[in-house]
Formats: sequence, structure tokens, C-alpha cells
Amino acid sequence: MRWEWNYDLVSHRKKYFIVALVIVLIGFASLMIQGLNLGVDFVSGSRIAAYLGESFDSQEIYDIYNQLGLEPSVVRAAGEANDIAIARFDTTVDHAMLPEIRAAFNERFPNFYDIEESSVSPQVGEELAQKAIYSVIIASLFIILYVSFRFEYRFAVAGILALLHDAFFVITLFSILQLEVNLPFIAAVLTIIGYSINDTIVVFDRIRENMKFAKIKSESDLEKVANDSLMQTMTRSINTVLTVLFGAVALVIFGGESLREFSLALTFGLVAGAYSSIFLAAQVWLAWKVRDFRAMKAKQAS
Repeated sequence: MRWEWNYDLVSHRKKYFIVALVIVLIGFASLMIQGLNLGVDFVSGSRIAAYLGESFDSQEIYDIYNQLGLEPSVVRAAGEANDIAIARFDTTVDHAMLPEIRAAFNERFPNFYDIEESSVSPQVGEELAQKAIYSVIIASLFIILYVSFRFEYRFAVAGILALLHDAFFVITLFSILQLEVNLPFIAAVLTIIGYSINDTIVVFDRIRENMKFAKIKSESDLEKVANDSLMQTMTRSINTVLTVLFGAVALVIFGGESLREFSLALTFGLVAGAYSSIFLAAQVWLAWKVRDFRAMKAKQAS
């Protein structure tokens, strides 16, 4: 049995735009006040994860590093039992000191079994940041070209605005929660862009098909086409996001520390992508189409 949706979504489009605007304003405020917690992938420095095998007090970790002449900028707990001490350093740690660090932790924590270190130079960090930005821009440009060719430029602009909303929503949450922004985060954003535009194109394709058989004589006719298209694709949109979301949530719970940022960004982005596909992309196209319709009517009347 197929569920038939029958809701008037498009008449409330101004409310959806206000919600999106509020998210953008909150995001800008958070970025101005707190900024992003950039990982060592994008800034110079080192990251050392010490697997202690037991819970710990952060001050103990600071003391151990200070005794070795090192000054971590941040120490946080990770792992299911909060038994992994992750320390961030603003400068790169000499690899020759790793045996001393292991010995110091082994002496203080009987269950300690290893450390994991990663370092990035300033040049590499800057290059990675630039390539991450370029990858997002290039992906967006190709999406605009494809959607413009396959549909029309209004769909392309509406789709890109929806994608920007999705990406900025994730960036806003990472800024507010001060989660680490690293290369897996960028991979998650690109995954979100691919998923979101795919779901949005399904809606656009249904709008295009319905427009072929619609007789547009008024703004309400345009609204009916957009709303009917959304209702016809609603079940598909919800089923798709729930299926992918189950996998993303499983990664959050069982994926481990190495996949933490990726799985969280993916989960947040899937929610934002579902929202933008249903409540933003088609509504932006409709608002633009209504404006053009009014301009055409005004020109005919003059």
C-alpha cells in the first residue's frame, strides 16, 4: 500500500526561508565569535592520541607533557570509555621525542599500550586547506553546469542555494560544538553535496514533467505544480534519507574515534539535505518562477 501525501507545503515557503536565514545568521555569529576548531590537517602542528586504557584527568596529561618540555594547546578525552587522551600542539613535535612520551605515559598509566602521532607543516596545512576549498567550488560549478543543461538555470541556482544551506548548516554546528574540522570533514561535506543534489534533482525532474502537462494561467497553478511534485516524491525522499541516516548513525555509534568527525558531519548533513530538498530547493525555484510570471503579466498589461 502506497502512502499518499496531501499537504500544502509551498504556501508556507516564506517561513522556510526565514528558518534558513536564521541558521545563516547563527552560523556567521558563531564563526565570528568562536571560529572553527581546525585540525592539524589545516594548520601546522601535531596531534598525539595516547591510548591509556583508563579514564584520566586532563591536568595529568598537561603535566606529563610539560615535564617533557611540550605544551599542548588542547587536551580532550575520546573513546567509548574516555580512555584516549588526544593532545593538540601548535608546533610539530619532534619524532625523536616519541619514545620519551611513550615511557612517560607507561610509567603513569599501567594499562597504557600505545600512542598515535600525526604532524602537518604550515605549508602542507595551507595547501590542504586550499585544495579542500577548490574541491567544493569545482563540485558546485559542475553541478550548476549539469543542472542548467539538464533542466534550466533556475533549477541550477535553486539547487546550489540548497547545497550551500546544507554545507553551512554542518559548518555552523561544528563551530557551535567546536568539533574538529579535518580532511574527513571535507569528505563528508562532498558526500552530503552529492546526496543532497541527487535528492533535489528527483524533485526537479518531477516538477519538469508536471510542467509539461500543466496549463499555467495563474500563480496558484505554479504553486500546485510545485506542491504536487513535492507530494509525489515525498515518500521517496523520506525513505532515502532514513536509509542513509541509519548507516550514518551506526558510524557515529560504532565507527570509532577515527571516523567521529566524518560520521557526525554526515549525519548532520543528511538531515539538512532532506530539509533543503523538501522545503528549500523547490520553494526557491517557485518563488523565482512566480516573480517572472508577475513580470510577464505586468508587461502584457502595459
